Order: sequence, then structure tokens, then C-alpha cells
Amino acid sequence: MSLFSWPFVDPAVLQTTLQGGLVVFVAVTLVWALSLALRDAGIADIFWGSGFALLAVFYAVSFDGATLRTALVVILTVVWGGRLSLHIFRRSRGKPEDPRYAAWREAAGDTFWWRSYFTVFLLQGFLMWVISAPLAVSEASSVPAGLTLWDLLGLGVWLTGFLFETIGDAQLTAFKADPANRGKVLDSGLWAWTRHPNYFGDALVWWGFFLIALSVPGGAWTVFSPVLMTFLLVRVSGVLLLEKGLKESKPGYAEYVASTSAFFPRPPRRRRAEQGR
Repeated sequence: MSLFSWPFVDPAVLQTTLQGGLVVFVAVTLVWALSLALRDAGIADIFWGSGFALLAVFYAVSFDGATLRTALVVILTVVWGGRLSLHIFRRSRGKPEDPRYAAWREAAGDTFWWRSYFTVFLLQGFLMWVISAPLAVSEASSVPAGLTLWDLLGLGVWLTGFLFETIGDAQLTAFKADPANRGKVLDSGLWAWTRHPNYFGDALVWWGFFLIALSVPGGAWTVFSPVLMTFLLVRVSGVLLLEKGLKESKPGYAEYVASTSAFFPRPPRRRRAEQGR
């Protein structure tokens, strides 16, 4: 089997991957039921990272011939997913439902309880299952047994992304914790290089997983995973959605947009105020 062979033609791989989809289906259904009890659909976001970790562990115990690569993928996924879930849990603890879900709840009225199952939880579960393809392919193959240059390159990209995401989140959390910064825009640290270092880091993490998948037969086909994740982060649930109202709600944000890259890090342009001096 070559790098470009379709990995899911193997009945065992296909069966286990479909079982992974069933695991996600059951998990998001349970999380949805909990959201009804809590009246908080935002817990779907808390589960997002943990769901990938759950899939990585499931594939590891389901596929035969575990390798060092299997252990690497599981560890990286659990570390990334666990940190993300814990971060979102801490950020939302003791606060009202996320404004996005609260607005959808108000618009849907009495039908939100069942609509949320399809438009929030099942949708996220399906995306989780699809995006996890590099994890499944990497863990399904018993060859090569040792790590390759692709694995090491993927690890380096994953680590860069993880640091961007973790440091970016920590800087924003510290900034918001200071009452003196209320209404202000964070434009220092990683946030001076990109308006969304956490989203950029998240995308890099999945490009790292894809590079690891290139070590095994059929791994090249999983390129749709990081492409889809990057698209979601930039055009759907990340940058575009978050910035819709920030220019109007935060003084100085328009200037920040003019001087700072939206996604890919680059040295910040000089502020307009500085240019006029």
C-alpha cells in the first residue's frame, strides 16, 4: 500500500472507523442530554477537544499492531484536547450561556431543545469524526513501526501550534482578568503578531497530525482534515464569527485590525497614531 492508497478499503480499518463514528454519536448525545439539564448548550464547546481525545484512545485500543506512532498520536491528542476542554470549562464556569447559543435559543423558542441536538451537537460530532481521519489512519497502520522524518516534522508543527494556542489563551485570560483592561484591545505578545494566535495554533496542531499521518500508507488522503479545520477556524466558527461585532463594540479594534494580521503571524504594522507623529 502506497502513501496515496485509499486507507479505508481495508474492511478492518473501515469497520473500526465507523465504530468510532458510533462512539462520537453516543458521546454527543449524552452531552446534549446534559445540556438540557443544565440549560446550557455551550458545553458542546467544552466537549470538542475531549471528543478527539476519546476517539484517539478508542482507535488505539481497537486497531491491532500498536506502534510508537500510536502512542505519540494518543499522547498529543489527549494533551491538546484535554487542555482545550479544561480551558473552555474554566473560561465559562459560573457564567451565563455563551451569547451565540443564547441567541439561537431565543430565536428557536420552545423548539431549541431538539433543534440544538442536530444543529449543534450532532453537527459538531460529525465534524469531529471527519477531522479525526489523520488520527485513525496513523493508528491503524503497523508500518513503519518506528518514527520517520514525517513524524518528527509533524511533532514540530504540532508543538509550534500547541504553544501558540496555549500561550495565546493564557495571555488573553490574564489580560481580561485585569479590570483596568475592560473595553481595551489586547495588542501585545502573540496578539501583536496575529489577531487570533489561538486559532492559528489550533490549525497548526491539525497540520501536525496530518504530517504524522504522511508516515503511513494512505496518509496523504487525510489532507482534507487540516484544510477543513483551517476553513472552519477562519471562515465559519472562528475569526469571521468572532470579529463580526468587535469593530463596533470595542474602541480601537478597527485600528487593531488595520495593523495586525487576522490569522497568519507577521510583524505588526505601525499604528496609525504612531505614523501621524
